[in-house]
Amino acid sequence: MGQLQDMRIFVETVDAESFTAAADRLGLSKQFVSKRVAALEKRLGARLLLRSTRQLRVTDLGLAYYERSQRILQEVDAAEQMITSQTATPRGVLRLSAPMTFATMHLGPLIPAFMQRHPQVSVELELNDRAVDLIGEGYDMAVRIGALADSSLIARRISSVQLIACASPDYLRQHGVPTSPEQLGAHACLIYGHTRHGEWTFRIGERTRKQSVSGPMRSNNGEMLRDAAIAGLGLTILPDFIIAAALADGRLVEVLEPFRPEAFTVHAVYPQHRQLSLLVRAFSDFLVERFREAGE
Repeated sequence: MGQLQDMRIFVETVDAESFTAAADRLGLSKQFVSKRVAALEKRLGARLLLRSTRQLRVTDLGLAYYERSQRILQEVDAAEQMITSQTATPRGVLRLSAPMTFATMHLGPLIPAFMQRHPQVSVELELNDRAVDLIGEGYDMAVRIGALADSSLIARRISSVQLIACASPDYLRQHGVPTSPEQLGAHACLIYGHTRHGEWTFRIGERTRKQSVSGPMRSNNGEMLRDAAIAGLGLTILPDFIIAAALADGRLVEVLEPFRPEAFTVHAVYPQHRQLSLLVRAFSDFLVERFREAGE
């Protein structure tokens, strides 16, 4: 049991790249974690980590030991999971990151329902549109929209999102309705992100094409851009779940519909070492179930 504990502490330390972060995840003291890694190195007679005041780096031997240890621990966890999964109840803290507007509109009612189903679960939710470092920042899971840059994460599809270009009727009366992406250069565009000039993607036949756009406002919050578009400040392109109500009641009008790109996929993503977590699996199952019921 001591060897397995040391192995697990070492793997967590490598994942977290920090004794302190590993200790927080494991519920141990930093001193204990450091001591156990040192004891492991002494028992093996090899340096596994290179320590400095700024960071920990894994040696070649340490990396080989880490990869083998991961597989061993996964097998141990799988063996225990095989026995306990039939009767186990999800419990503990789920640390979750999700995009702000998507979470407030979709996860708001779902998380309380999940916690009511599993009363021994608590949730720490951070709403942030940036792609957080799940391992480095200690998250169990994140909800992400669009292409996934980190191939080391396990991804599970839960829904899809369509991007729609739109503007207010007043704006279109004053400035005209664009009939092709190339005409956007003559229009004021409201851009998601932090750069004044952006690129919007459209489908031209069987291909996609990026169109450069610019305009008087940029923001990393879709609801702010939606409201600016309703006020007549320009065209914007946003996910359907943000603008659906405004399209339905006529405050916004879709443009360039023939050039819509393919829908983005919404994924629940989590690190490989969390794939056997009963809590992570229960919550991802719950999301898939509820979005399927909603037909999304």
